[in-house]
Amino acid sequence: MQKSFLLYFLISIVGIFFIGRLFQLQIVKGVEFDPVHNAAVKIDYDYPERGYVYDRNGRLLVANQLSYDVMVQPNQVKNIDTLELCKLLKIEKEDFITRFKKAENYATYLPSVFLKQLAKDDFAFLQEKLHKFNGFYIQKRVIRDYPMNAAANVLGYIGEVNEEKARTNNDYEQGELEGKEGVEREYEEILRGRKGKKYYNRNRFNKVTGSYKNGQMDTLPESGKDLTLTIDIELQMYAQQLMNGKRGGIVAIEPSTGEILALVTSPSYDPNMLVGRDRSKNSLILMDPKNPEKPTYDRALLAAYPPGSPFKMMNALVGLQENAINTETSFRCYGGYRYGGKATDFMRCHCGIYDSPIALKTAIAKSCNSYFSNTYRKIIEKKRKASESLDIWNKHVTSFGLGSYLGYDLPSGSPGLIPDGAYYDSRYKYRWSASTTISNAIGQGEILTTPIQLANFTAAIANKGYFYTPHIVKKIARKPINNPNYTIKKQTTIRSEYFEPVIEAMHEVFKTGTGRWSQVKGIEICGKTGTSENFIRINGYKQQLPDHSILVAFAPKENPKIALAVFVENGGYGSTIAAPITSLMIEKYLNGYISEENKLRETNMLNLSLQDIYNYYKPKYREVASRKE
Repeated sequence: MQKSFLLYFLISIVGIFFIGRLFQLQIVKGVEFDPVHNAAVKIDYDYPERGYVYDRNGRLLVANQLSYDVMVQPNQVKNIDTLELCKLLKIEKEDFITRFKKAENYATYLPSVFLKQLAKDDFAFLQEKLHKFNGFYIQKRVIRDYPMNAAANVLGYIGEVNEEKARTNNDYEQGELEGKEGVEREYEEILRGRKGKKYYNRNRFNKVTGSYKNGQMDTLPESGKDLTLTIDIELQMYAQQLMNGKRGGIVAIEPSTGEILALVTSPSYDPNMLVGRDRSKNSLILMDPKNPEKPTYDRALLAAYPPGSPFKMMNALVGLQENAINTETSFRCYGGYRYGGKATDFMRCHCGIYDSPIALKTAIAKSCNSYFSNTYRKIIEKKRKASESLDIWNKHVTSFGLGSYLGYDLPSGSPGLIPDGAYYDSRYKYRWSASTTISNAIGQGEILTTPIQLANFTAAIANKGYFYTPHIVKKIARKPINNPNYTIKKQTTIRSEYFEPVIEAMHEVFKTGTGRWSQVKGIEICGKTGTSENFIRINGYKQQLPDHSILVAFAPKENPKIALAVFVENGGYGSTIAAPITSLMIEKYLNGYISEENKLRETNMLNLSLQDIYNYYKPKYREVASRKE
């Protein structure tokens, strides 16, 4: 009797335990059950269309096309004819084994891409045969199509998510695509949409037996939202043509909004090169660190150069704000500026005015080094300690967005460098002075700026003291952006009245100064040419290479519509290459065409190539690069 009771008791306990466990699994944890990680549930994905991308005038820049991927779920692959499948897929057996192991290492119970982007003919033929190979199926996917060979650096591209992200992020599976650069990366969440999912039960023979939970967890796909960019694709393409055979960057901004009208890096590439089955082969070429052209390196956002003479306007504004100078202050130029007792302590000048008083307007128009060296010295010597004065100077300069990432809506960038007092205190053991840092007077020395920073600086001058953060997206799903970062004015520390004399002087540059040969009839252009010295160090010795050609400008003088910075590597004087490119872009944007009288200028710039110079100095650049590595 006791034994029977004990037996019934044990059976009851075990029964209660199993009932409790089933209750816990099905009721308590049923809500949290994840069918994705259950081999008894099959998931079919329905991929949405990625959002389209347009320019400011509605021109289509990025569209979609269908792609077909061969997928594999390793735990379902049993008793297949590997050689026959290899023949169908047109791959070797060793390649098959490598791909299959990669899929197994990712997850045996999850699907992943086995072979990407089949040709349409291969897809049609394979679809009829694939039912013989358990665990393999074809997945339709949306990839990008670029109707125009333009703005690759702005648009970016899409590529596979890495394995770590696929494992840890529920929004992605192995082999799925995401934005990698440009607006594709920055606006990934908006562009990608949401994929639809359908869940199915399957038995131990891996056959689908019906909908999981009667379809309660199924979701429909949501298409990505369209983007309208701020760029004018006609201006963008024209700038790319003008930069053909040259290296550098061009950035054009609408001063009244901060909208980027053109963002050009040269050399660049056709965005369609990073689409389709040739993507891997092309990416190895484009992204090769030993490729001197660096076509995927965005010089407009990343390349930090000495700004040269355009920075003289910055020192003029700081000098006026700090009462170091006024519009009537004049200095004499004796062919340069002597800042020390040595014969080499002499900054040469090419303004062409010798032993005559030079005031601000003429100094900017003729780009006088002596004038701005004296101005900088008066700014730095205003306080007892040079570091205190330089901190004040730094505060004014950085209020224009120089020395920072600016906050624009693209993933690439460089802060450049605007030194402060602490920077020089750490570099010099002894006391330093204005003479020690005199190269800052003319935009050389330690100062580094990017083309987009210079374009924004020019827009701030055009606006007489404020700017809007540059941005590349104008509308999302046809609705104007409402981001305060891009719609609220950023005030500089310079009072508005001090911009008037500087703007007048910039206008004089194109009337009688260094930009006079690049005038455009009927358009009042305000600008400043620049020639930035270019040095490299080899074996500890400083060697000079051909100068960079720079120009910043805005137009028209009243109610400016465009502000831009043009930077041409090793292009020489700013007046010879950067100036004509600038005036052509301004004329093209404001008038919509190039006048007959400027057609020769256009032909010269379109046909001008600096490739011989780049090839000649390639060994020196390569030597520096190898030493850095």
